Amino acid sequence: MKTIRRSDRATWLALLAFGVAVFVAAAIGGLGVQGTSAEYANLEQPSWAPPSWLFGPVWTVLYALIAVAGWLVWRRVGFGPAVWAWIAQLVLNAIWTPLFFGAGRYGLAFAEIVLMWLAIGVTVVLFRRVSRPAALLMLPYWAWVTFAAALNFSIWQLNS
Repeated sequence: MKTIRRSDRATWLALLAFGVAVFVAAAIGGLGVQGTSAEYANLEQPSWAPPSWLFGPVWTVLYALIAVAGWLVWRRVGFGPAVWAWIAQLVLNAIWTPLFFGAGRYGLAFAEIVLMWLAIGVTVVLFRRVSRPAALLMLPYWAWVTFAAALNFSIWQLNS
């Protein structure tokens, strides 16, 4: 595999662009949860559900890891299948929160998070072929989405 050579300035601007892309996905999700903390608190939840305050710090770290992972792969191979998979999972990430919180469509949100989980898995596999560190950076995110999918399913079942 041939590494693409870019100027230092272009490389750092690309990192900024990956950060902005992740920020946009997070902002879409953030818009979907504004004013919903009371709604979330009033849902029937499993005993293992984390407190709502935990989601912000966890997602902040995960979004940083996601951005760096995408950038590392882009640095090696540019916009190929691995980066397009990264974009696809990020779009699915942005869609989930408005479905779950904004629309209160817990079953549809569960179906969507399963697609997101699969897209993250494809991204990890494709990243592994290009950059092992990038693939490893995606694993905490994949683990959290696994947990979030179980929580989504449980909330759906308890509140339907």
